[in-house]
Amino acid sequence: MGNVIKLRKIDESNWKEAINLKVSEKQKEFVASNVYSLAQFQFLKNFKAMGIYLEEQMIGFAMYGIDSDDGHYWIYRLMVDEAYQGRGVGKQALGLILEDIKADNINNIPFVILGFNPENKVAKQVYEKAGFVETEIASWGEQLARLELI
Repeated sequence: MGNVIKLRKIDESNWKEAINLKVSEKQKEFVASNVYSLAQFQFLKNFKAMGIYLEEQMIGFAMYGIDSDDGHYWIYRLMVDEAYQGRGVGKQALGLILEDIKADNINNIPFVILGFNPENKVAKQVYEKAGFVETEIASWGEQLARLELI
């Protein structure tokens, strides 16, 4: 995909765009809705809710930050609207998220962790190619994977 994507904070000007993004029907079981994510975000300290943009069009959503339970960075959400899937947007967005996390990592937090549905083969491939190493299955059923930051 030749077009440059970027991340922008979700705020009062664009939150409705974020909740209108949709994954395909078969992916709905793999990712929480953006409405749920934005509600959850209101109660998370040290997290960012970001729109993934192609030019001026929001085409995806991400939420990531420092988890208060374990002190590690976590990518809680990464989704691309079904109309833009299969173009490498998720891979590019993950790269931007990791750059942002590394730039913010003043406390030398050693890992970024994420979880995905073990049935989600596309996510598995994207995360493996980015260098994430699978660890264990979480109590809530997701495959956890982590990437060393330092």
